[in-house]
Amino acid sequence: MKTSDIGLVGLAVMGENLALNMAGHGYTVSLYNRHGEVVTRFVEGRGKGKGFIPTYSIAEFVATIARPRKIILMIKAGAPVDEMIAKLMPFLSPGDIIIDGGNSDFRDTERRMRKLESHHILYVGTGISGGEEGALHGPSIMPGGSPEAWPEVKNILQDIAAKLDDGTPCCQWIGKGGAGHFVKMVHNGIEYGDMQLIAEAYMLLKERLHLDNEQLHAVFDEWNKGELKSYLIEITAAIVNFRDNGNGYLLDKILDAAGQKGTGKWSVMEALEENDPLTLITESVYARMLSSLLEEREKASCLFLNEDEFPGTGIDAGSIGEALYASKLVSYTQGFSLLRRASLRYDWHLDFGTIAQIWRKGCIIRSVFLGKITEAYTEEPGLANLLFNRFFRSKILDSLASWRSVVADGVLSGVALPCMSSALSYFDGLRTLKSPANLIQAQRDYFGAHLYERTDKPRTEFFHTDWTGEGGDTTSRNYNA
Repeated sequence: MKTSDIGLVGLAVMGENLALNMAGHGYTVSLYNRHGEVVTRFVEGRGKGKGFIPTYSIAEFVATIARPRKIILMIKAGAPVDEMIAKLMPFLSPGDIIIDGGNSDFRDTERRMRKLESHHILYVGTGISGGEEGALHGPSIMPGGSPEAWPEVKNILQDIAAKLDDGTPCCQWIGKGGAGHFVKMVHNGIEYGDMQLIAEAYMLLKERLHLDNEQLHAVFDEWNKGELKSYLIEITAAIVNFRDNGNGYLLDKILDAAGQKGTGKWSVMEALEENDPLTLITESVYARMLSSLLEEREKASCLFLNEDEFPGTGIDAGSIGEALYASKLVSYTQGFSLLRRASLRYDWHLDFGTIAQIWRKGCIIRSVFLGKITEAYTEEPGLANLLFNRFFRSKILDSLASWRSVVADGVLSGVALPCMSSALSYFDGLRTLKSPANLIQAQRDYFGAHLYERTDKPRTEFFHTDWTGEGGDTTSRNYNA
């Protein structure tokens, strides 16, 4: 019987393109889909004449894969993954490897890995970014899970991954357990932030500078030639200038209600668990939610009519670009801060410079800017905050005046800039030596006896004051408010 190098389950868009990518690199791929006609249609269509073995049952599928079997799942995250694993298990042997290439919750990956390893099956949870184009031509791949699986899957995953100009694959081992899927989750959170920041820049260019679509295209195209060069800026330049079959611009006819699949929210939830201020990405998630409240927005727009147009603070496309860049610096700073905290909690030993490197090609947030992050962590592997790096610091200082002017212009003219303004607030809060949190601590102690620390005493030494003269010395150490 002819055997394959790897098996793939799930022939939706990503699965199809990843299968074609593997076949294009000389690998023979066994295919299975719960709907057999999907397999037939693919091997008689896009996959015709290529290195595929179509199968129509789990038993047949597993039997066609060379040992140790490597099986990649390109199916919907959640219960479907557990169901497919349960169907595969009776046919697997010790040392076989299951690879989950979907956007799974990293905790699910941790749980599945422990369960499968107890049966001597290895498990890899890998983030794959790049959309259908990336899956076909070379995505960014973030594998984690059972470390023993990496030598077995390394060649295939690195062969099909995107490559840097020097040939370095945009795929490296991330870490044990759920590390790979956690990194992909943060990637998606940064993606949410980048998209919202670009949308805010677009709004300012359109509403404050009154640029038409051709002028918008020229601005984004120019930005894509400099330090803002990235995939998302590139496609934005194309989108604003795309015509609707000769009948105006398509963008102007698209409903302004943004959808989401949940990975941005996962990043926000994990940031809350880690007590990490992921403010910009959080605002990007809320901005999508607010955009979907169409009826409420329509009513509010009637109830709160715009005042006469604010004359402005003298902003131009250049200052908007600087504000966009500075905000982007904060977005990545916050994303890598979350990665750092999670790495410490779960003992993953994440290599942040390598993570930035594998995001430079293939993935949605790919940009020239990521090279600077790799350089920052190469210079100082233990860097606590990217803004402390000399490049980041100099860029923030260079952009600060424009950043403040742009945010002020938005506030005074009624243009919502949730991400640009939250980024600026994060920066100002971070650099503030004396914050008003002393008042919050006094309030907490006043109403709930939650204690406080003193500036004239050592850290971790706590105090309580009987503010009213009626509370006594009883304190609350059992909960936080």
